[in-house]
Amino acid sequence: MIETIELTKTYGKVRAVDGLSFTARPGRVTGFLGLNGSGKTTTLRMLLGLTRPTSGRALIDGVPFAALDRPLRQVGAVLEQGISHPGQSGRAHLVAQAILARASRSRVDLLLEQVGLAEDAHRRTGDYSLGMRQRLAVATALLGEPPVLIFDEPANGLDPEGIAWLRGLLRDHAQNGGTVLISSHLLAELAQLIDDVVIIANGQIRRAMPLEELYGLAVQRLRVQGADPGRLSRAFEGAGGKVVEVDEVLEVVGLSAREAGEIAFAEGVPLYELTIETANLEQIFLEMAAA
Repeated sequence: MIETIELTKTYGKVRAVDGLSFTARPGRVTGFLGLNGSGKTTTLRMLLGLTRPTSGRALIDGVPFAALDRPLRQVGAVLEQGISHPGQSGRAHLVAQAILARASRSRVDLLLEQVGLAEDAHRRTGDYSLGMRQRLAVATALLGEPPVLIFDEPANGLDPEGIAWLRGLLRDHAQNGGTVLISSHLLAELAQLIDDVVIIANGQIRRAMPLEELYGLAVQRLRVQGADPGRLSRAFEGAGGKVVEVDEVLEVVGLSAREAGEIAFAEGVPLYELTIETANLEQIFLEMAAA
């Protein structure tokens, strides 16, 4: 399990992370979301022992990363590109990392096959594309068969096929009892993967809950097109709705679809479209991050 308790990091007078408390549990994929500068990467670095907290605790299985008996066998992480020497082959890099992690070298070829680098195993990593380097980073994280995975932008550089592959890999890991904490700006993709979501802004928690519960908090919006947008807009606002008009399409908040339809009927305005807009993770995230 991953846990932060009142985790705080200050740089001079700036609080990059401010009293952050959340949990990422085994068997679930937790999405960690925040705008640039929100404290997201600093939090991940504190979890991995790369940055010292000013106060509070960052724990993995109840202890700080530095106190883990076999950290490379207990936690796999992808935080940044360029982890391999450009003169090494992909296979040589993984063999060296397996020695450091005290992992079986037999996993090297297995992982090269699993991440789709078997045919390029003997190429210099300096000649790898961004997507290939990212696949190698994922393979490195998986070497020690760790139960906990912490990934920051793991889909960076991957094509759609690679993103689908990564999604399946992380979902399988969680279904087998592992813990996954993942940060990504690809929110549409993330929404297909995660079970729980943690949203931070200005170093503080905005929401930490199951994704389905987050969707339940979303404000319902209606998309309405009719023969007389101005008349409809005035009628909707008169009934307590909030209306924004863009190119004769009305976005309505505060009314149900039934109420909007009855108002249009009473006004004698034909409707061409009355749609309930389904909440998506990107809309909810941007609203909460900006709040």
